[in-house]
Amino acid sequence: MDAEGDTRLLCCLLWAHEGQAAALGRYEDRVLAILADHGGRVRQRAVGSGDGGHPNEVQFIEFATGSGLESFLRDPRRTALGQERDRTIARTEVFPVTLR
Repeated sequence: MDAEGDTRLLCCLLWAHEGQAAALGRYEDRVLAILADHGGRVRQRAVGSGDGGHPNEVQFIEFATGSGLESFLRDPRRTALGQERDRTIARTEVFPVTLR
C-alpha cells in the first residue's frame, strides 16, 4: 500500500455460501455502515448472481489512510459479527486497485 496519509482504494470480491446471497447483502449493509467512523467510504457496490463461479458482490472501498483500514478491521462492532460473516460468506478476495 501507499505511504501513510495516502488514499487507499480496495476492490473486495465476495462469494456467498449456497443459499446465503441475501444474507451476505444484509451482513455487508451492517458492516459497511461502520466505514465512515474510520475514514472509509464505499465508492461503488455491485451485486452479481454468483453463478458460474462469479462473486455475489463487488465493492470498491476507499480509506483516507492505512490506519483507517486497520482500525476498521479491528472495530469491535465488526468483529462481533464474525459468526454471521462465517455463516454467510464463503470466500473473500481484497486487493488494492487504481481507477482509470
